[in-house]
Amino acid sequence: MSTEIRVPQLPESVADATLVTWHKQPGDPIRRDENLADLETDKVVLEVPAPSNGVMQEIRVPSGTVVTSGQVLAVIEEATGVSAAAPAAPAVRAASAPAAAREAASTAPARTAAAQSTPAAAPRVASAAASAEAPRDNGRLSPSVRRLVEENHLDPAAIRGSGRDGRLTKADVVDYLGRTPAATPLAAPAPAAATATPITAAGALARAPAPRPAAPATGRAEQRVPMTRLRARIAQRLIEAQSTQALLTTFNEVDLTATQELRNRYRERFEKEYGVKLGFMSFFVKASIAALKKFPVLNASVDGNDIIYHEYYDIGVAVSTDRGLVVPVVRDADGKDFAAIEREIADYARKAREGSIAIEDLTGGTFTITNGGIFGSLMSTPIVNAPQSAILGMHKVQERPMVVNNQVVVRPMMYLAVTYDHRIIDGREAVQFLVAIKEALEDPGRILLGI
Repeated sequence: MSTEIRVPQLPESVADATLVTWHKQPGDPIRRDENLADLETDKVVLEVPAPSNGVMQEIRVPSGTVVTSGQVLAVIEEATGVSAAAPAAPAVRAASAPAAAREAASTAPARTAAAQSTPAAAPRVASAAASAEAPRDNGRLSPSVRRLVEENHLDPAAIRGSGRDGRLTKADVVDYLGRTPAATPLAAPAPAAATATPITAAGALARAPAPRPAAPATGRAEQRVPMTRLRARIAQRLIEAQSTQALLTTFNEVDLTATQELRNRYRERFEKEYGVKLGFMSFFVKASIAALKKFPVLNASVDGNDIIYHEYYDIGVAVSTDRGLVVPVVRDADGKDFAAIEREIADYARKAREGSIAIEDLTGGTFTITNGGIFGSLMSTPIVNAPQSAILGMHKVQERPMVVNNQVVVRPMMYLAVTYDHRIIDGREAVQFLVAIKEALEDPGRILLGI
């Protein structure tokens, strides 16, 4: 029975998506819930799962196409008991190059006539054979890592993962590619000897280095790469913020001695008790909420000629990923303790880097915190995440000589920045807001006592 694969229902705030990559081709076997394709929206990458076991019958929408909710992407032929490792008889299609490659890889010792007569067949056969020798666990790979693995015909099991629970990261794959001879592209004609390329006992393909194009003598090469949807959306929102808001930034510095001492004193006990590390971000979230309660206009937004004062505190925490910056939101952060905030931020960061974060996690927010200090930034002017009216910028903690009680001492200092919409926030309020954060961090007991 044939089943149509359609674009999943997109969130209300998302009109369309771009089909980035197909992970299956006509003739490929499919397992239930296996990811068939990646759909990139303005905020996240969505996966298109297989509804049942079967075989990919037809792809109706090529990669790079903009699609909408409910649109038919492909057709699969359902089958019972289809295994991803060994395709059933209906999976072999005469017109399908990938299917022919798998058939050639599974028949020993001779190649089929079709595989020998097609120049591109040899690399496909070798790739399929390598895959048969070493099972691939693509289900645990993030979309960006999976894309790199499949584009370069790599075996994930052969790459050492440095991520959590041994997961592969993009850096692991890039490092592996840098230490491995490049594979011959599928589209390039293969020499006659390629059909005899040996396969080692471990299943690894013994490949000769592909000839590289000669670099221009002047070294003035250029490369044109289209923006991802996320990057284009980020650019659009930043331009909108600067063109519709009267943005101004004020600075201050905070002595983190007391916060560091408190954190160091209870860090091990905190992690043992709650199963999550005690970082600085929870202190800054709590300090920001205390300051927002004193100066509620920084937790407000503009709607036409009206100011909307939010009586809740949904704090966005900027997270950097290989696709760009995303801002997941900690909902009702004022009602959560330090452990809950740290756990939620860590979970969001993991999901964002794996590409599995949901649109709902990125929607809304009344105030945002961004930390450029993790990249070494000493000072910056962050841009407000519209329609919010303010954003707090954290920076690098740096030991500097400071005058304390008429003595010069070395203290861990951090520059703070608050960019705000000057249409509704006066300079006095913005400065006092930043001072309130400074006082809370320099005496963290204020946060616990609510003073």
